[in-house]
Amino acid sequence: MDLLNRARQLLAAPDGTLPGAAATPEAGCVVLIAIGDGASRARVVAGRAESAEQAWQKASDAAIALAQRIGMQPRHVRVELVDQVEPMSWGALKARLARTKRNYFNQGVSFDAKFDVALLAPEINGSAIFYNGTVEHAEPNPGNLRLHAKRRFGAEIDFPQNDTAPVWCFVTRAAYADAEGAWPITPKGQSAGYRTLPEWSAGQVRRLVDSASDYLAAQVKPTGEFHYGWFPCFDRAIPTYNTLRHASSTYALLEAWELTRSDSQKAAIDRSLSLLTRRLIRQVELPDGTRAAYLLDIGDEIKLGGNAVCLLALVKYTELTGDPQYLPLMEQLALGIQAMQDPASGRFVHVLNYPSLEVKDAFRVIYYDGEAAFGLMRLYGLTRDERWLAVVEKAFEHFIAAEHWRAHDHWLSYCVNELTRFRPETRYYQFGLRNVADYLDFVLERITTFPTLLELMMAAREMVERLAADPALRLLLEGFDRARFDRALEHRARYLANGHFWPELAMFFRNPERIAGSFFIKHHSFRVRIDDVEHYLSGLIAYWKHRR
Repeated sequence: MDLLNRARQLLAAPDGTLPGAAATPEAGCVVLIAIGDGASRARVVAGRAESAEQAWQKASDAAIALAQRIGMQPRHVRVELVDQVEPMSWGALKARLARTKRNYFNQGVSFDAKFDVALLAPEINGSAIFYNGTVEHAEPNPGNLRLHAKRRFGAEIDFPQNDTAPVWCFVTRAAYADAEGAWPITPKGQSAGYRTLPEWSAGQVRRLVDSASDYLAAQVKPTGEFHYGWFPCFDRAIPTYNTLRHASSTYALLEAWELTRSDSQKAAIDRSLSLLTRRLIRQVELPDGTRAAYLLDIGDEIKLGGNAVCLLALVKYTELTGDPQYLPLMEQLALGIQAMQDPASGRFVHVLNYPSLEVKDAFRVIYYDGEAAFGLMRLYGLTRDERWLAVVEKAFEHFIAAEHWRAHDHWLSYCVNELTRFRPETRYYQFGLRNVADYLDFVLERITTFPTLLELMMAAREMVERLAADPALRLLLEGFDRARFDRALEHRARYLANGHFWPELAMFFRNPERIAGSFFIKHHSFRVRIDDVEHYLSGLIAYWKHRR
């Protein structure tokens, strides 16, 4: 099998032999091989022998025999040589899991000294073996272990019943191969389990953008509705919908299409916008007789943020195509936002009931405020209609008084960046700097990918660069740690690759082809939802433009 040999070559010594030490005296050297066809969860076989070469031969023979027996044409192959082993008690491993964020345990585990019952780290994650959604930390899931073991070993197994029972945690030297190439696999850290990326270049970022935007476009059904999302461990569809995220995901897809000019992406955008403008957005008459429009969501809710992201999508579409057809609708959506603002304080109401337009929630989430102001600023940038700038400036009186910068919201970062283009006032710049200045440690240290952090940083970067270039305003940057800011931005951008569904990771999930090329939220059971992909895309697109 050619893929097997290509993966093996990356692990071999210069003389072509496979180096390796015994995992345990009982097991000897251990090689595990995973093969997948893209349509179902990868199959894993093992070889154990005195030398790594002998273990390789046994494992590769077993992989070829398995593929022939089940009629598989392997498209994805991983070769894993057990490299470092840490014996411990089951109780000690459980204690370690209790200190580890769920799905962030990146080691394999053998339940016997001979490594007859050994599970690779991506197997454990792909089958949710240490995942229990009711707790924040990693936790053994007996049901999922039994289900996985029955397929892998032909019989159900259970976790040890006694805390003193021995187990063996291990790390591998691994390589992956498919039709596109072969790559060494990162063994440790938060990048463990996917290809090593020695070069973090604009080209690599662009490949991630192209892959994820193709994925997002493929989620748009012929009706214009998205496949909302998946829990990929067991290929379960997320059984709900959110029209706000429909609109915001379309906006991200438009951002990507600006780069790719892909025909299939444009067709998906057209289907999505058709549904959005013809069915999801409703015309209303305001109490003063003004004709406005609102995005309607589940439960007959009108959300302030819903109108905002509709504006973002429609403004972007208009800018990219020159098609003016949505200008009247954008004005109605903006009037709907204006009607949700208290003209005295600038504060927005967040949720209304439809069709009564009665207030349901005066406040729901901080994001709606930033979204609304950003959406209006983007419309102002398109039309130069002073009404929308006036609403935003009034809103900022409230944002500043309420110290909204303490939320470190990416939407507020987008908005203040846009506002200072047209109103380069000290108070707005100060707000934008405060929104990010004391958040840099969080951006550097947060263990989850948290894709909106890159959006926050990229919008702030544009504002900071304008400040640095303006002698009249440069003094505002005194005390702002630009070097740490730049370091945090670069770290967060690179860290987002840890949330990409590389094929070498996707192969261990129930339906690899469904998710490969997308982005996930790891601690939510590797959830792939359209808005998850949206936020990764928006941040990486801005970063690609910067790196380019």
